[in-house]
Amino acid sequence: MNGLDFEKPIIELEKKIEELRSFTAREDIDLSGEVKKLEERLRKVKQEVFKNLNPWQRVQIARHPKRLYTLDYIDLIMTNFVEIRGDRLYGDDKAIVAGLARIDGKKIAIIGHQKGKDTKENLMRNFGSAHPEGYRKAMRVMELAEKFRLPIVIFIDTPGAYPGIGAEERGQAEAIARNLFKMSTLKTPIIAFVIGEGGSGGALGIGVADRLYVLEYAYYSVISPEGCAAILWKERSKAPDAAEALKLTGKSLCELGVIDDIIKEPLGGAHRNPEEIAGNIKAVIRKDLDTLTAIDVNKLIKQRYEKFRKMGIFEEPEAE
Repeated sequence: MNGLDFEKPIIELEKKIEELRSFTAREDIDLSGEVKKLEERLRKVKQEVFKNLNPWQRVQIARHPKRLYTLDYIDLIMTNFVEIRGDRLYGDDKAIVAGLARIDGKKIAIIGHQKGKDTKENLMRNFGSAHPEGYRKAMRVMELAEKFRLPIVIFIDTPGAYPGIGAEERGQAEAIARNLFKMSTLKTPIIAFVIGEGGSGGALGIGVADRLYVLEYAYYSVISPEGCAAILWKERSKAPDAAEALKLTGKSLCELGVIDDIIKEPLGGAHRNPEEIAGNIKAVIRKDLDTLTAIDVNKLIKQRYEKFRKMGIFEEPEAE
């Protein structure tokens, strides 16, 4: 079982429970009492561990290899998904998935970063780090949604846009900047969720939305903790300190007014109960679709503009 360092007490208890169950089945001996005691102890240990997570530990959960990705949520929440590929300029970037789907019969456009489940797929998906053609594909689908008056649902999960030479040559910065500009005035509702990593401009490139949510164990930041540590302390080992300073957890982001709310995850992370987290996200989408589609589109754009203009406002005390 894949586990993080701070999850070791939990994993050890889970192994003991599994061993007792296997022994009971094999030897036909009733050990249900012992199993029940261990399960109760496991529940208390889980609550204690995940109640006291620091920002760096939350970053580690956001990167968990078993965490759910965009295509997982599409399978769990949506129906009739039709993928749209290519930007009609250069090629198809598999780090971003985009297309059309339905939620409870309602037509929507869906866009999201996609990581791989194994090394081979991660290489194909470029570990969720999109090229400029990925952001142009996303905008192509957004403009299609605007044309046919379809709400847009977005799943953000990237360490950052790909910084390679080829991506820069093909206009990485311009592609992201154009998305920011166009999304700010797009005439259709936009709902976005940070489902894992929300890193830098790579996240913001599809993150200008009327409603923005962060999952409980996800993070949203101007830079990765490792990148911040390398700049400020000249050593990546300071990443835990950087995670603390960046205020990248849902609680801090809510307090700063960067996001609208936090989506509750199952104890231990989304991967421990995919159906539960999918249900939580779907409930929010349903609510927001009803609310946002009822707003006049010109008023919606004005509210979106004001939402982002308010970010970063601060007051300085008057000099004595």
